[in-house]
Amino acid sequence: MEADVYVMDDPAKADIIDGCIGELSPFHETFGYYAHGVAEETAILPPGWKRRLIRVENENTGGVIGWCLAPADLAVSKLAAGRDKDVDFVREMLRAGLVDATAIARLVALFPSGKARAMKARLDALH
Repeated sequence: MEADVYVMDDPAKADIIDGCIGELSPFHETFGYYAHGVAEETAILPPGWKRRLIRVENENTGGVIGWCLAPADLAVSKLAAGRDKDVDFVREMLRAGLVDATAIARLVALFPSGKARAMKARLDALH
């Protein structure tokens, strides 16, 4: 129902995103989903995440290019957040075969030991 959106070339647009297509906006009421404008530092992401972004551009994007996190990077950010809803999200990613636990573990290992231990414990509890 929600997508976090970061505008790489103009981060100040986060407020515009929230106002135009954010939660409880006419867009949200019309389509049943919304976007939340975020800053680059909103999510905790593993080193190199920008190199792994996935380009999305097709007839449905109207000539606009979108960049999505690689599934393992998204899973790591959810494990770092550690909220129940985030851990559940990773569980469903794994169940659906959208991401591999080994790939997640490799990225988790790039974090400082304290943070990595907490994320690894959350990952291990999922399988």
